[in-house]
Amino acid sequence: MNPIEWLLEGTLDIPSWSFLGISVPAAELLVREIVGNGFGLASAIGGMRRRVWAWPVGIIGNLLLFTVFVGGIFDKPQAEDLWGQAGRQVFFLAVSVYGWWRWQRSRRTGEAADGGAIVPRWAGPRGWAQLAVMAVVGTVVFFYVLRALGSWGPLPDAWILTGSILATYGMARGWIEFWLIWIAVDVVGVPLLFSSGYYPSAVLYLVYGGFCVAGFLTWVRTRRTADRLAAEPSREEAVA
Repeated sequence: MNPIEWLLEGTLDIPSWSFLGISVPAAELLVREIVGNGFGLASAIGGMRRRVWAWPVGIIGNLLLFTVFVGGIFDKPQAEDLWGQAGRQVFFLAVSVYGWWRWQRSRRTGEAADGGAIVPRWAGPRGWAQLAVMAVVGTVVFFYVLRALGSWGPLPDAWILTGSILATYGMARGWIEFWLIWIAVDVVGVPLLFSSGYYPSAVLYLVYGGFCVAGFLTWVRTRRTADRLAAEPSREEAVA
């Protein structure tokens, strides 16, 4: 089997194990699920550091994971279709292209003085209202769509899809709150993925939870540093 076939068709047999009192049965895992989530984690690290390369790396992971979450079509190894999880990979592609373009443009203009592509900022009351409305409307609409498509868990799947789109859009805009949205997605995603047999993705969601807390604090500190540096010239001018 050549490397491409191994990536697309390879599987790994994982013995049963337990974590924090949760027993996980033995499972056959797709190599591309593990690799796709690896690209997702690398993209998240790049996002925390505000690097443009986070977007193309994430796109590769999206393409791999799309084929994973329609397991019922390929009939291996998971037979449960999570159409919301698959659909969000498609939306990720579109939003990631936008984010890639936006961060690339910001980097060229030298918006961030510390080497990052963008300067983190708060969404503000207007942005919060927009996110809240889109979260409710998106979850309701996607619930009915995913239920009609036969998704195994349409309600949590709908929120994961909606929240993921909003978080990715917020990241593209440089909104600090996008980390909090990801945490809310992880809280719902971990039980859903464990119960439907997508163990690598479930474990990665657990890792994401802690990582998102660290990312949120990092972006908050970066915002405070930018505000402090912006205020220093004003103080010097006042003294002069």
